[in-house]
Amino acid sequence: MIAMLRELREQKQLTQKGLADKIGSDQTFISKIEIGERRVDIIELKYICEALDIELVEFIRQVELKIKSKIK
Repeated sequence: MIAMLRELREQKQLTQKGLADKIGSDQTFISKIEIGERRVDIIELKYICEALDIELVEFIRQVELKIKSKIK
């Protein structure tokens, strides 16, 4: 999931600071998420998804597909 968030952020050509600004946070918040130092709760994930222009449900669906493809 963390890798997908970073991929989406980079696809949108957003820096960590740019994403943080969109959600009303700071760059270190995004950095800690991306390096796995901080977990994200569902509300935070919703805000991040909105800032990345993806519906939360769609993001979760993509995560599930990625997990299933690794299991096979």
